[in-house]
Amino acid sequence: MARTDGYGPRRKVKDGVRATTARGRFGSTWWGRRFVETMEGLAEDGRLARGRTYARDGQVISLAVLPGRIEGDVQGSQVEPFSATVTVTTLDPFDTEEVVETVRRSPGMLTTLASGALPQELGRWLLPSSASELRYDCSCPDHGSPCKHAAALTYLTAERIDADPTRLLVLRGLSVDALVGDTEDDGVSLVDPSDHFGDATVVPAPPDVPFVAAPDDLEDGPLLTALRTAEVGESAVRDGVAELMSLYRRLGGF
Repeated sequence: MARTDGYGPRRKVKDGVRATTARGRFGSTWWGRRFVETMEGLAEDGRLARGRTYARDGQVISLAVLPGRIEGDVQGSQVEPFSATVTVTTLDPFDTEEVVETVRRSPGMLTTLASGALPQELGRWLLPSSASELRYDCSCPDHGSPCKHAAALTYLTAERIDADPTRLLVLRGLSVDALVGDTEDDGVSLVDPSDHFGDATVVPAPPDVPFVAAPDDLEDGPLLTALRTAEVGESAVRDGVAELMSLYRRLGGF
């Protein structure tokens, strides 16, 4: 079928960041699903569908989840990949203080965070609730909100949040250490001080973290940025990243 959007077929990517979700909805955990629902509720359906296709087909070359933004390179129909950014407003000082106080008043939340999970009660602060908290930017000629390249980044980020929900903390400008802090100074302790040898201490179960091969979990955004800053040609940039991925696979036996 001929394309009607004025562009040719997208160029295939070797060793792209391919989604683990082959079909159906993205988001296999409570946090991943809520992140997707929030994003889809504030965006245009048509571009989101194309973004899902780009994510599943491995068109995303790099992906980085950083404080206040998601950024990555996505291969479209043109020779050079497009650079897309999804800006997510970080929490202001008042909301940050409220989140910290809420967590430190609840030993249950502290235990949940210590286990590597994220209390669902924090969703009211961590999940964007309005379009004013999101901004999509891309070097492609499509000025939609979002374009399919930025949409692909958000779907892959949902999978990163599935694997490690604390990445949502990073995105909103927080960290587990900032939330937990020195709980002894706050008068909150998860350990009974009279239990000197810890015989009665109940240690939280370790989080159920799905296995991810090292090459699939690498953040190659900094490497791409460094190579491009050095004015290395785009073909050499891709060859360098592919060579590094191949090396990791040989080292890990993948």
